[in-house]
Amino acid sequence: MSRPNVILILADDMGFADLGCTGSEIRTPNIDALAKGGTLLSAMYNCARCCPTRASLLTGLYPHNAGIGHMGANLGTPAYQGFLRNDSATVAEHLRASGYRTLMSGKWHVAGDFESRDYDSWRPGDVEHPTPRQRGFDRFFGIMDGATHFFSPHYMMEDDSRVEVLPDDFYFTDAITDKAIGMIEGAVQDDAPFFLYLAHTAPHWPLHAHPEDIARYDGVYAKGWDATRTARHETMNGLGVFQTQWDISPRDQDVHRWTDEAHPDWEAAKMATYAAMVDRMDQSIGTLVAALRRMEQLDNTLILFLSDNGGCAEFMAEDGWAQFYPDVTHDGRKITMGNVPGLHPGDAQTFQSYDKPWANVSNAPFRLFKHFVHEGGISTPLVAHWPNGFGPQPVRHAPSHVVDILPTILEATGVSYLKELDGHEIQPTQGESLLPLLQGTDWAREQPIFFEHEGNAAVRLGQFKLVRLHGQDWELYDMEADRTELHNLIHGEADRAKAMRRSYQNWADTVGVMDWNIALPKLLKAWKMDSADG
Repeated sequence: MSRPNVILILADDMGFADLGCTGSEIRTPNIDALAKGGTLLSAMYNCARCCPTRASLLTGLYPHNAGIGHMGANLGTPAYQGFLRNDSATVAEHLRASGYRTLMSGKWHVAGDFESRDYDSWRPGDVEHPTPRQRGFDRFFGIMDGATHFFSPHYMMEDDSRVEVLPDDFYFTDAITDKAIGMIEGAVQDDAPFFLYLAHTAPHWPLHAHPEDIARYDGVYAKGWDATRTARHETMNGLGVFQTQWDISPRDQDVHRWTDEAHPDWEAAKMATYAAMVDRMDQSIGTLVAALRRMEQLDNTLILFLSDNGGCAEFMAEDGWAQFYPDVTHDGRKITMGNVPGLHPGDAQTFQSYDKPWANVSNAPFRLFKHFVHEGGISTPLVAHWPNGFGPQPVRHAPSHVVDILPTILEATGVSYLKELDGHEIQPTQGESLLPLLQGTDWAREQPIFFEHEGNAAVRLGQFKLVRLHGQDWELYDMEADRTELHNLIHGEADRAKAMRRSYQNWADTVGVMDWNIALPKLLKAWKMDSADG
């Protein structure tokens, strides 16, 4: 049998409960079909934020070991340089060394800081801004930075060149899928096994979607976030997504009741647009799967789908995130930046987010959001499908981490882990292959799973998780009995908590975790300097 192809699909800011197969009302029949024909992992963890997750996913290392302990700003240490370290190797570099065609379409975001409104000054490819083509990919189409306008991207690249002319009907989700299919066709024509990294920006803000997709959800969210969140929890319990039917966490303390909402139609429209973005991403995955079937490649392709963090609670204020992005489309139309009540989102002249109440729905039944390492920030379903590798499996509940993806791919393809690349000794992988788990074997991770982002910290060891918010006390939870983190066991399990704190601190010291009270001023200084340079 020929060596398998691999497609790694990453959603952006999609919460655990946003798929049909995890309880959502959003239409995702194509992803659901992959789960039905393969398996769903219910306890896959990411790194709580875009950059760190992508760095870990690509390298098989924790984010700090990969050089992206926070985000793109260089804070002056190897763990926080903001771009991939030379003593790490990407999955593309490993596979290309063994003859694979390596393809990427979508969002890179592991290559330092880019000031989005000053895009004409960008120099992708310099030392602190490595491109995908410099880190193992034969082909690349997409964006270097963290977010973009879906209809009018401010900076697109194809291979090593900037794409400056876009068609009138451009939409990022559709475009990266179409390019990816073309790349695959080239590899198949050359009879080469391929690895495709399809890195979506959907459903990350801004809320942009095709009108026909938004119309499909007209009226669906008029019942509000409380009813929608409850319905999702009931559906996922009925589907058997988890091994235990945990109590849903309470509505977030910063979220008011739907009945108290002053702008219900606008809020419902925001969630309808978000749903349309997920729906369109699923449609594009269906298009990709159909192309694989047409090329007779589907059965011999390992497809992995997951999200880079939980749902995003960021409010799109005109003087907040929105100020970093262009306020005019490429054809000169003015964009109204920010969450303006009453202004329906979705078209090219808006730039909004769906905000904390709906993120609380996306992350059901868990607590908190992107940025945080409580379950709402770090939990993603992992859908895996590979007809030649394994048949349909029940939902698997063993905890795993994005650091495990690279060794899984290497085992599936029979490719050896590089120990040296371009004169640099490569750090040993910190992940463990999930292939036995995907194939139905009774599998458990041997090592603890560690998390740190902006001072939010956690360690998962077996069924227990120790977690804290930055500057607050540690909490301890039995994740088999209480994964929604409602019953803190810290006082009754003092010895266990002490041992887990020691384990976390040893890891943090080893990988170079920086005290957030020290890192934050460095970050603010770096941002100020970038702003002054711009």
